Amino acid sequence: MNDFWNQILEFSQTTTTRIGKQLMQDFGRVQADSKADGSLVTKADKWADNEIVKAIKSQFPNHGVLSEENDKVFPDSEWCWIVDPLDGTTNFTRGIPIWCISLGLLYKGTPVFGYVYAPPTNEAFHGYWQGNSGLDLPQGAFRNNLPIKTSSDKITKNHFFNVCSRSTSIISQDFPSKIRMLGVASYNFLTVATGAVLGAVEATPKVWDIAGAWVILQAAGGSWISLKSEPFPLTVGEDYGSKSLPTLAVSRSELVSVFKPFLEVSS
Repeated sequence: MNDFWNQILEFSQTTTTRIGKQLMQDFGRVQADSKADGSLVTKADKWADNEIVKAIKSQFPNHGVLSEENDKVFPDSEWCWIVDPLDGTTNFTRGIPIWCISLGLLYKGTPVFGYVYAPPTNEAFHGYWQGNSGLDLPQGAFRNNLPIKTSSDKITKNHFFNVCSRSTSIISQDFPSKIRMLGVASYNFLTVATGAVLGAVEATPKVWDIAGAWVILQAAGGSWISLKSEPFPLTVGEDYGSKSLPTLAVSRSELVSVFKPFLEVSS
């Protein structure tokens, strides 16, 4: 791995660890306010967002930044970070130990590196996705620096499929697997990347919810299916503050035909 990617990985690890330590002090102890879209935000979200953005601008002054609590307009920059300072704010405020700090590094509008840290469980996920970037990237997806891969299991009623609160209408008696709801978009998809879950759906994720996990899931061998419009590359000058990116993720491409019909019937 060359010096640039070593620097990117070390920065992501150091920054999210520092932010995570402070967020753990506030975990379950702060009150939330409602934003215009109905989602929640706390002083902890805003503090974490400001700290991460400040760290990026100090370490990588030529990189752009798009974040949930600051600038939501995609900049005209070859390299750009997408920041979700606290994915799972409702869980965070209620003391439920599933929430994450998510970073995605984009090259020409498409993620090529993802880093997601879950402080309550001390899990750090990262991965690299070359796609059509033409970059010479490291390979693989990792949890706490150990390689991860999606499951190759045949689907049974004892396997899991994750839903979000806005996609529960897919649940039916003939659904092919057990349903789980975690309340955190990034972690939802990462359980597919680790092989714990065969598929997951999010009905209304924003770009900061998915940028980091998008890389890690595919690097682990999973398939990412956009249910409305392809999320990447992002468009310079577009405001992503209210744009939803409905997504189905599966452990392997053959499962798309198993799960997608349930989504189409419920829509």
